[in-house]
Order: sequence, then structure tokens, then C-alpha cells
Amino acid sequence: MDIGALLQTFIYLVSSSLLYPVLLALSLLVLVVIVQAGGFFAEWLERARLKPCPSQNLPRLLQTGQAQGMISHRVNHYLKILTEIRDQPGNHGIAVENLLQSTTLELWKSMDRLRILVRTGPSLGLLGTLIPMGTGLASLGQGDMTKLSSDLVIAFTTTVVGMAVGTVAFCFYTLRRRWLEEDIKNMELATELLLNGPVEH
Repeated sequence: MDIGALLQTFIYLVSSSLLYPVLLALSLLVLVVIVQAGGFFAEWLERARLKPCPSQNLPRLLQTGQAQGMISHRVNHYLKILTEIRDQPGNHGIAVENLLQSTTLELWKSMDRLRILVRTGPSLGLLGTLIPMGTGLASLGQGDMTKLSSDLVIAFTTTVVGMAVGTVAFCFYTLRRRWLEEDIKNMELATELLLNGPVEH
């Protein structure tokens, strides 16, 4: 028994069997990017409508509850919960700290899908290129030019789709990360104002 030929055949079969799962995964990634695009543009529209606020006035506006329309819905929701905790009797320092940490963690976790898209899009595109190239070369050895042409079309289109998914996801990730950092900064500021008392004028 030729072990080398058996292993080559096994690896070839494994590689060939991955083509359709890769095509399916790439199609799903495209759908996920479309969904992410909807959320991204909705958030972009919300932030475009926010009123500009000088940074020196933000602490006072946060403390007096006049910052609505100047901060995102995330920060407004956080402020609502923060106010509820503040109005409760007793020492609320630990509860406030836990709220800040859990909210921050949830915000960063919401970025995981975009991070996965940035990595997996190009990787699946490369897999979708190499797998049909192997079968295409086998077809070339047999003189089957029709099969070779079909495999080359799959190879190039999967590359384009994978790179497009990764590029779009990276743009969304970069901008949304900046927005998240701004929201977290405002949440930390609001928390500090609550723990340290009113702003001095």
C-alpha cells in the first residue's frame, strides 16, 4: 500500500470538501455585514443629530440632567440607572463601580462580531481561493478547461468577497470603537461626579 498516495488523496478530499462550507460561511458573513451596516448607520445618524457640547460644560450638564440631546442613548441609559442607584439609601459606591465595569464590559463585548468579521472575512476569502485552485490544477492536468475556468471564477470571487467583508468590517470597527471610547469616557465622568459630589462653580 502506498501510504504517501493514500495521505495525498485523504488531504485532497478534506480540502475539496471544505469548499462548500467556506462558500456558505462567506455568504453568512455578507449577511452579517449587511446587518452590522444597518446598526452602524443608525448610530451614525443618532450621533450626527447630537448637539455640540463644550467639554468644559459637560460635567455641569451631566450633573444637572441637561445633557440629553448631547450624549448618546447609551450614556443616557447609564445615567438613568446611575440616578436610581444614587437615590437608594446606604453606601452605593460598590454598586456604582460594578455598574460601570459591567456596562463597559458589555460595550466592548458588542464589538466582538466586528472583530471576528475583520479576521475571518479575508481568511475565508483565501480558503475560497486556494481550494478551487487545487481542483482547477487537477482539471488542467486532465485537459478539462471548462472545469478550470469554473474553479478560477470561484477562486477570484471568493477573494473579492472576503476582502470586501474584512475591509467594510474594519471601517465599522474603527469608527464604532471611537464612539464607544467617547461613551465610556462620559460614563466615567458621570460616575466620578456622583461619587465626588456636586461641581463647584
